[in-house]
Amino acid sequence: MSVNDAKTVPADETSRKSLENQGLVYRVIDDGDFAVLAPAEHRGFLGPEPTDEQIESERELLAERRVIGVFDETAPQPLPVGTVMSWGTPLTIPSGEIPMWAISGVTVAATHRRRGIARAMLEGELRAAQNAGFAIAGLTVSETTIYGRYGFEPAVPVQRLTIDVRRAGWAGGNPAAQIRFVDREQLADDLEALHERTRTSRLGDIPAWRRRWKQTMGLTPDAEKPRDIRGVRATDGEGNLVGAMSFTLGDGPDFQNHVLNVRHLVAATDDAYAALWRFALTYDLVGTVKAELRPVDEPLDWLVSDSRGIEHRVHDHGWLRILNVPEALAARPLSGPVGVRLRVTDPLGLADGAWTLLQIGGQGLQVKPLEDSERAEVTIDIGALSAAYLGAVTLEKLAAVGRVQGDPAKIRELSVALRTDSAPHLSIWY
Repeated sequence: MSVNDAKTVPADETSRKSLENQGLVYRVIDDGDFAVLAPAEHRGFLGPEPTDEQIESERELLAERRVIGVFDETAPQPLPVGTVMSWGTPLTIPSGEIPMWAISGVTVAATHRRRGIARAMLEGELRAAQNAGFAIAGLTVSETTIYGRYGFEPAVPVQRLTIDVRRAGWAGGNPAAQIRFVDREQLADDLEALHERTRTSRLGDIPAWRRRWKQTMGLTPDAEKPRDIRGVRATDGEGNLVGAMSFTLGDGPDFQNHVLNVRHLVAATDDAYAALWRFALTYDLVGTVKAELRPVDEPLDWLVSDSRGIEHRVHDHGWLRILNVPEALAARPLSGPVGVRLRVTDPLGLADGAWTLLQIGGQGLQVKPLEDSERAEVTIDIGALSAAYLGAVTLEKLAAVGRVQGDPAKIRELSVALRTDSAPHLSIWY
C-alpha cells in the first residue's frame, strides 16, 4: 500500500461542524499552509520556534502526509491552534502485514485547551480512517492518559536497558561479524536498509522514512550535538551488511566510566546482534551502557556473565485501536483452534458488534455476525481487544481487571489463540 493513500481522505465532516460551532475552522492543510504548520507543531511539543532551515527540512516529509489544522481566525497569529497528521502504513502482524492508519503530531495550543479540539481531531481521524477502509489505527504517545478515551491501548511494549558493564561482563563468545566505524551519512543508509530488511520479522513494527534515519544520525538542522553521534556497521564473512548501531558517549562519574547510549541497534542475524552488543559492552573506558526501545524479550541476558548487571524497565510504546473487528481478526492467523461467540463494546460506536469466531484445523479464521438468538460467551471492550491483538497481554490478565467478561474457559480459549511466538516490538517513534 502507498503511504500517500491518506492524503486523498477529506476532513471529517462531524468534527468540522462541532468546531465550527465554536468559531474554529477544521480543515486539511495544503502545501501553501506549510509555513504555519511547523511552528505550531514545534510550539505544541514545547520546542523553540523553528528556523527557516528546519521548516524546509520538514517540508518534504509532511508533504507526503495528511495534515489537519484547527484555526482560530480571531487570533493575531495565523498559526493553527490544533494539529494532527496521518498516513497509511503497513503494520507487521503474524500473517505478514495489515494497512494501518498512523497518527502523529497531535498538538493543541495552550491558549485553546479544554475546548474539545483534541477530541474533535482524534475522533475525526478514526472516522476518516474507518471510512477510508482501514481496519486499525496506531500511534506512539507523549501523554499516556489521553488516548484510552478514544479506544487506543498500549499493544507493543518496549524496555529501557541500563547495563553495568563490569558486573554484567560478556559470555557470548567471539562473534564472527566484523565491526567497523562508518560516517554518519553512511550509517543513515545502513540503518534504513536494515530496518526495511528486518521489520517484517518484528510484530508491531512499521516502515520508517528517510528523515527518521537522518534524525537518528544527527543529519537534520534540529539535531543537538550531532558531532557526538557515532556509528558502526557489522558485516559477515562475505562483506555483506548484517547489522548497524548508532550511539553516543557521555560523561560518567569519572574518565574510566563513561556512559555509552545506544540510539538504535538493528541486526539481520544472531551473530551480528551478538557482535554489536559485544562491541558496546566491552568499549574501553565505558562503565554503563543504556539503550531505549528494546524488545521485551531481548535475549541479551543470555550473552552476559551476570544478568543482574542489566536493569530492565518496561514501558508502553506502540498503541493500537481496532476499527473493524472482523477484518482485523481475519487478517491475522490464530495460534490454535477457536470457537467463541464474541461481543465487542465501543463507546464511540465505531467497532462494536457481536460475532462468532471459528477456526478449525488448517482453515483460516471465519468471522460471522452473531445471530439475534445467540448469546455472547465473551465480552470485551475495543481497547482491551486492541491491546491483546498482537499477543502482548493475555485476556486472562484483562479479565482480572474487568476489561473482559464471560465464560472463563472461552476467555482462555481465545487468549491462547491470540498468543504469538515472539513479543511485538516497535523499534521507532512515529
